Amino acid sequence: MLTAGTKAPDFTLRDKDGREVSLSDFLGKKVVLYFYPRDNTPGCTRQACAFKEAYEGFRSQDIVVIGISKDSEASHQKFAEKYQLPFILLSDPQRQAIEAYGAWQEKKLYGKVSMGVVRSTFVIDEQGVIEKVFPKAKPDTNAAEILTWLEEGR
Repeated sequence: MLTAGTKAPDFTLRDKDGREVSLSDFLGKKVVLYFYPRDNTPGCTRQACAFKEAYEGFRSQDIVVIGISKDSEASHQKFAEKYQLPFILLSDPQRQAIEAYGAWQEKKLYGKVSMGVVRSTFVIDEQGVIEKVFPKAKPDTNAAEILTWLEEGR
C-alpha cells in the first residue's frame, strides 16, 4: 500500500454516468480517495452513507471526495441514487487504480484466503502527493476520522 509522501498515481476511470474522470483533473484541490469492496454491501453502504453525512464538512473545505470499487458504472448509478450519494463514484473493473494504490490484497474471511479490495482511504494534497493514509478504514468512522484529522491541522 502506498504511503504518505508518495506521489499519488494518476488514473482515468468512468463515473456512474460514463464520464471519464482523472485524478489530475483535481490538481489544486485536496482529494479524499477511498477504495471499497462492493456497492450495496452492509459495510460499504455504511461507509458511503457516513461520507454522505460528512460531505458538507468536506465541501466547505473545498475537498473532493471520490469512492472507487470494481463495480460497474450501472451499479454505481443505482447505489448513488438509492442512497443519494453526493460525491464521485468511479468504476475500476480492471483494478487500475485499486492495484496502483496497493488496495488489492490478500484477505481472510472465515479461514478462507482470497484476493480483494482492502477498505482504505488516501488524503491527497493540492500538488497530488499523498498526505495521509488510513490503511484499514472502518466503515462507520472513516469519514469523521478524516474530518477530525483535517480540522486538527494534521
